[in-house]
This record gives sequence, structure tokens and C-alpha cells, in this order.
Amino acid sequence: MKDILVLGAGLSTRSLISYLLKNAPQYDWHITVADVNEALAQKKIGGNPRGKAIAFDITDDTESWRTIAKADIVISMLPAFMHHLVAKKCIDLRKPMLTASYVTEEMKKYDELAKKVKLPILMELGVDPGIDHMSAMRVIHRIKEMGGDILSFNSFTGGLVAPESDNNPWNYKLTWNPRNVVLAGNGVSQFIQQNRYKYIPYYRLFDRVLNRKILQYGDFEIYANRDSLKYREIYGLKNIPSMYRGTIRRPGFAKAWNVLVNLGATDDTYTMENSENMTYRDFINSFMQYEPNVPVEIKLQQYCQNAADPVVFEKLKWLGIFDKRKVGLKNATPAQILQKLLEEKWAMDPDDKDLLIMQHEFKYRLGNESKMIVSAMAVVGENRENTAMARTVGLPLGIATKLLATGKIKKTGIHRPIDKDMYEPILKELESFGIGFEEKEYMIDQS
Repeated sequence: MKDILVLGAGLSTRSLISYLLKNAPQYDWHITVADVNEALAQKKIGGNPRGKAIAFDITDDTESWRTIAKADIVISMLPAFMHHLVAKKCIDLRKPMLTASYVTEEMKKYDELAKKVKLPILMELGVDPGIDHMSAMRVIHRIKEMGGDILSFNSFTGGLVAPESDNNPWNYKLTWNPRNVVLAGNGVSQFIQQNRYKYIPYYRLFDRVLNRKILQYGDFEIYANRDSLKYREIYGLKNIPSMYRGTIRRPGFAKAWNVLVNLGATDDTYTMENSENMTYRDFINSFMQYEPNVPVEIKLQQYCQNAADPVVFEKLKWLGIFDKRKVGLKNATPAQILQKLLEEKWAMDPDDKDLLIMQHEFKYRLGNESKMIVSAMAVVGENRENTAMARTVGLPLGIATKLLATGKIKKTGIHRPIDKDMYEPILKELESFGIGFEEKEYMIDQS
């Protein structure tokens, strides 16, 4: 029997745990789900005899050491900043580790240590990062095997609300970590276009969007991710002239969100005085010039040009930023106050369905011909509990765990799913769950 330990029982773990429990009888697995909230872990197990729920705190060295020591494979679904704590214990105890999270600079330090003890640490096995890598590399490898020269690669992903559940002016609801939504784009976004490096500062990011129609789901806009340049090396495209990765939203989102950015409402670097007694109206007014006889609504439209757009203003008003309701958060940053409001207004209702959408665009030259491949995926969730986001994060991780547990993956050190031995079986099995890509190829007219 193999003991598989899942650390964390949050939003994205439902499909992962369900997949592992479903496969447990066939492969003689026992699944332990560990979380600071034992009741939440118990709920995810759902009384399955192959599962067990326990309380777990990674910062409790003695207990976490004992828990990890009992496992054969460890899957970390803890917050990303905790993964290095798990990795250290897994290396010391010689326990293979998997996670859906990014390979951070802190995690890279464990690569040589893991190789030295012949231990696999498999990362970026979710949707983005994860399915984006696998689906992109499948096409990249195919083009290269044909002798093609890749000239441009665009990749876009978005966690959105499905059309049938889209009933607010923002055309958006929260399907993943709300803090990440509020802080998205912080810093400088960078990419390359026709061999020219491009940099977009945060305060201009939402002014610069691309527009696309994707599958049968209509129109979308895309803003640039923080760092597209590092993917040149990851994907073996060091000399590619153009590479851009972006986040998908519905048209009009960026223009309205830009008001909140320019206002300073997404700043997470300082706390606001007396924030618990502040109303949301006070919150917005705190960024405005002192003019006691001018309504906040008017001041905002004068201060932020986009806010004067009637469509944008309707979005902001609906959000509740002018309400005289107390914030109720002590020593809160502007970003935390905004997040609290978004969690109320952008919450999914129990029967709401989310939409996970992804599109890759490859331009390449083969002989004297220039071609373009567009590869797109859309996954619709079932409800607030069984979301497309949870499925596309959890299932690839679960499949990778099965491949590792059955000896199909024999890597050591830190790895992303960019090699055929990983991405081919994972993508193939994902298709059986309705998670697959539609691909079209076009000739590019060079006349």
C-alpha cells in the first residue's frame, strides 16, 4: 500500500482528492488529507474508507515531521510561500513531492539537494502553470520535429464566470484566490515583440489590452502577465522574436479595474488609520482631494478619466465603493479593504458555473511557408463547489501523482511538465475528463 499525503484542503483540492480516492482501490493507495482545519479535510474525504483527515500545521516541526515521515508521496496544496518548508522535510525524509505552484527562486535552491538524494520534486502541475506548459510544449515539439522555425508564441489564460452565470456588470466572479486577483499585475510586465523588448509599468498595464474571439465564447480582452521573457528558456525558445503571455477577461473589465489601480485601492504596502471604522465611501474619498462640498462620485470622475465613462461608472457604483457601510477591518491595507468588498460582490452563488479558458497562438515558418496554429481550450464548471478551476488545477496533479506512484516518472530534482514523458500521458488522460484543446491551422499571407 502507498500512503499519499495531501497537505491542504482548500478550494482547488476537491478534484485532486476525488481523483486519488477513486483510483485508490485499483492501486492500493491510502489518502491522508491534512489541513489546519480538520473539519474541512474531513469534508473533502467524504467518509471514503480509503481516506483519512487529520489536523496539520507545517510550522509545527515535530508533528509535521512525523506526518510527512509516514507518507510515501507528498502533495503540497499549501499556500505557495510554505512550499519550501515542505520541500526541506521531504528531502530530509526522502519523500517525493508534487505541487501545482510555480518554481520560485526559493524552491530552485532545493534542486541540487533533491538530485543528490535522487528525489523527484514535480511542480507547476496545475492549469496555469501546468496545462499551459503541457499543451504549449506538445505543439512546440511538433513544429520543431517538422523542421519548423517558431517566430511568435502568445499564450492567454483566464478563470471567468460561465455565460449562463454571468449576471453582474463586471462579467466576472471569484474562482480562485481573491488576494491574487487584487494584486494581479503588480510590478512591471515584460515581453518581446519583433525582437524589441517591451515593458509596461503597473499603472499603465490595464490601458494596454489585446482583443480576441475565443472558441464559441465570444469576445475577450487580454492584459500582459508580469514576466513573459522567462518562458523563452523554459520552452526552449531562447531566440524567439515574439513572446507574450496574458490574462483573459471580458471586454471592459480592464478599463474599470484601471480606475481602482490609479486610485491606489490595490496598494498592499501600507495600512490605513482607523480602517475598521471607515466606510467604503470614506475609503474611496481618502484618495481624493479635500473638497467637503463635492460628492465623492464627482471627485472620482474628475480624478480618474475612465470613471467618467458611464459604463465604467456603473461597474464601480455596483461594486459598492460609494456605500456608507463600515469596512470592519482593523489595520488594513487598501488592497485588503478592496479584497473584502470583492469577496462579497464577486462571490459565486451555489449553482453558478465558472469558465476556464486558454488559448495559444503559434506563428512559424516551414520552408517557404508561414503558418499559424491556434489551440484553444474551454472548461465549464458544475457549480460553486465543483469548479472548472478546481478540475483543471487538481486533475493534472492527480494524474502526475499516479504516474509517479506507478513508476512511469523517474525524474530527480525539480521539474516542470515540459517533457513528453510527463505531458503526453497527462494530456491524454485529461481528454477523458473533457479537458482538451481544439486546434486550427492557417496559412499566413505574406503578400
